[in-house]
Amino acid sequence: MKVPINKQAQYFARQSHQKQKKKTRSLLFFVYFNNTIQHTIDAPYYRSFQERFSKALSLYRSIGEMSTEEENQTVFDVAAASMLTKELRDVFASGKTRSYEWRISQLKSMIKMCEEHEEDIADALHQDLSKPKLESIVYEITMLKNSCALAIKELKRWMMPEKAKTSLLTFPSSAEIVSEPLGAVLIISAWNYPFLLSLDPLVGAISAGNTMVLKPSELSPATSTLLAKLLPEYLDVSSIKVVEGAVSETSALLEQKWDKIFYTGNGRVGRIVMAAAAKHLTPVVLELGGKSPVVVDSGIDLQIATRRIIIGKWGCNNGQACISPDYIITTKDYADKLVDSLKKELETFYGENPLESKDISRIVSSNHFSRLTKLLDDDKVSGKIVYGGERDEANLKIAPTILLDVPRDSLIMKEEIFGPLLPILIVSKIEDSWDVINSGTKPLAAYLFTNNKKLKEQFVMSVSAGGVTINDIAMHLAIHTLPFGGVGESGTGSYHGIFSFDAFSHKKAVLYRSFMGDAALRYPPYTLGKIRLMKALMTSNLWTILRALLGLS
Repeated sequence: MKVPINKQAQYFARQSHQKQKKKTRSLLFFVYFNNTIQHTIDAPYYRSFQERFSKALSLYRSIGEMSTEEENQTVFDVAAASMLTKELRDVFASGKTRSYEWRISQLKSMIKMCEEHEEDIADALHQDLSKPKLESIVYEITMLKNSCALAIKELKRWMMPEKAKTSLLTFPSSAEIVSEPLGAVLIISAWNYPFLLSLDPLVGAISAGNTMVLKPSELSPATSTLLAKLLPEYLDVSSIKVVEGAVSETSALLEQKWDKIFYTGNGRVGRIVMAAAAKHLTPVVLELGGKSPVVVDSGIDLQIATRRIIIGKWGCNNGQACISPDYIITTKDYADKLVDSLKKELETFYGENPLESKDISRIVSSNHFSRLTKLLDDDKVSGKIVYGGERDEANLKIAPTILLDVPRDSLIMKEEIFGPLLPILIVSKIEDSWDVINSGTKPLAAYLFTNNKKLKEQFVMSVSAGGVTINDIAMHLAIHTLPFGGVGESGTGSYHGIFSFDAFSHKKAVLYRSFMGDAALRYPPYTLGKIRLMKALMTSNLWTILRALLGLS
């Protein structure tokens, strides 16, 4: 009897690993002995069969190894998550992560990891998003290294207690604010900048002296797998854990009581995270998104403005970034000039066929691709395309696309785009833009291009957003002395620089008093004179206190 080896392989692949091990062992030896008996005198055939059998046996062994590995892996459920949090709490209780030396060693190791695996990280980002190497190295790896370097430089100052003023009411006394670590924290990161958005919050959590779990996004599997491999090699595995997985693993983690949850992603999941945190009164940082507007005034350097808009939109992961421009607002008499300038610079950057450009990331998934094409094919906007619109579904690519004079009630204006589509709205005068922006939810970022000082002041005062940049796109997040975060539906809390340290710290109020200066007026029996003097002392005004002592008030 002859059983083709390729049929055996197909058979192996269809079975569960446990059943494969049992059944394929019997099948292989049955085939082996049958062929040996029947073809003993046919030496050429026998040698050929031996070769084919060896290949099948190797396949069986590899399946067996995979099976054993699978069997040894614990299913990550609520019970496993509970054990994990207990382990982290035990480590935190030991005081290990509180020391300055531990924090510095982890930050230095993270820099070392970036330097020794720069190519691996860039390759993973390219696998997940076809991200250009410059974007990967500059916007993800180097920005993370800079965050670590800043924390290393400033950590002693950040950890130092901050002196606080006291009042006459507690004289003599001194006071300070002590930053203490929160405990065990959970970081859930996003897929669009899967390296930076995973590890930048980690810098804050480490700097503040916490233990932590990182849950990378399953939508960027190559980067997630790399993080799960590298972090245990470089960081303290007892204090810093990585949990891979999707909805079930995230849900198991959210069932636990954490001392803080840091989530980066969309508002829908943000609500789920916040609801889960509320069960345990766990504080959260939610880095979400929104429809970030760009207001373009006339009388500006249009070439510079359009180049900055392009690099902030399509140069940031092809529009798949929380701070990317979502739409433009300009006046009717300036719209055509703006469109012409955008077209010219886009062709300069990405060529006549941007779908073939290696400098534009692809769309993350087929689901996201379908969502974007649905926005583009909406009857209200499909005729508004003035540039781009080409798509390559097989390679998940959509060309930079500009839509002019888009209706405000269209589908594309009702939700965050998060992709390479850029609608332009028309207003009668620039000041009308404030009402357009404020009629929607508060965005993560808002941008204005103008040389008009009055417009700049009005924009900053009138538009509520997580952050504002005038005459550029997204650059405010590169300034470590500025907090980065949202407001309203674009998020809560902030980080970067010392704000990352603060996000994962508790500011503990501490008052030191001596046994001197104990005043009888604090204690019963209470008299009118005591009440009068206590009221005066509460003001800390010497003249008022003097009047009270003299009985004049």
